[in-house]
Amino acid sequence: MKVAYVFATPRAASYKLGQMILPQLEAGTHGAEVVGMFFFDDNVFVLRRGDPIGERLAKVAAEKNILLMMCDMCALERGLAEGEPVWCDPATGQGRQEPATCRPASTVEGVRVGCFPDLYAALATNPPDQVITL
Repeated sequence: MKVAYVFATPRAASYKLGQMILPQLEAGTHGAEVVGMFFFDDNVFVLRRGDPIGERLAKVAAEKNILLMMCDMCALERGLAEGEPVWCDPATGQGRQEPATCRPASTVEGVRVGCFPDLYAALATNPPDQVITL
């Protein structure tokens, strides 16, 4: 079974990912193929360059071809991205027809920044069977 994780609740990345999922991925005992991880709110902080969980995760993600993506607006608000919200005009609050530029800043290797349309597109070639929100 292929799964994608959405880290949306407080401490989901630092505790559930860092203390449960990541050690299992490193040991090869997780039991499901993880194809993607999407990070919201303060969960994006584990993707900072130098963060012990983030550095370990980046290594595993590169080895296992796991998508690592953080919410553009969450990352921008926390200084982990540069640019503008990809699909929302911050001046008007209206949706965009064409994406803006937003790129990771000071994150571990391999992290992407985006919103739901970007997540769907990134997972389209390797879709999960289940999406699990933590």
